[in-house]
Amino acid sequence: MNILLIEDNLSIIKGLTYAFLQSNYHFFSVTNLKSALEYINNNTVDLIILDVMLPDGNGFNFFKDVIKPKNISTIFLTARDNEDEIVTSLMTGAEDYLTKPFSTKELMARVSKVLLRKEHKNIVTVDDITFDLDKMVVWKGKNVASLSSIELKLLSLLFLNLNKVVRRGTLIDAIFDATGNYVDDHTITVYFNRIREKLATDIIITIKGVGYRIDEK
Repeated sequence: MNILLIEDNLSIIKGLTYAFLQSNYHFFSVTNLKSALEYINNNTVDLIILDVMLPDGNGFNFFKDVIKPKNISTIFLTARDNEDEIVTSLMTGAEDYLTKPFSTKELMARVSKVLLRKEHKNIVTVDDITFDLDKMVVWKGKNVASLSSIELKLLSLLFLNLNKVVRRGTLIDAIFDATGNYVDDHTITVYFNRIREKLATDIIITIKGVGYRIDEK
């Protein structure tokens, strides 16, 4: 999947470039709309992460005039909590938005959801475990599994990254982002033991000292 970031903040560019390349995405960035137009016209782009305010124009207008006609999935980044503009952009076809400052891991999770939707995989099944990533509901066979919000969050990260290791640091950060509480490696181990027990499954693979993974079968 090819992702284009249109953003003029160099710190954001550096951080996101590192994070997405580490996760094996094809990732490219430009700092203005003129360069974005040139890139889009000459390359295949599966998803665009678009800042609203750029040196040479307005991201909402660029989305309406350039991106939407090409049917490219788009997530907005905005420093302005302007509800009317955000609602309008979502109604006209944008996939999602994040208000700055934002968590890199949250953005990556939303990107994964968008790409899964593009592949019609918002509902993912591995063995007898099915996860609806939009509704955040898990089934064991035909029965809804009783998982806590944190357990759902951790499990969703594995389903959003099938065939990839999700590192313990990422999982720890996800709990902190969700609760504001610091946890350690042992806590992560306890959570996944509970998830395995509740789901009666062996699909969650432990990579000792690194993290966890679920593979498509």
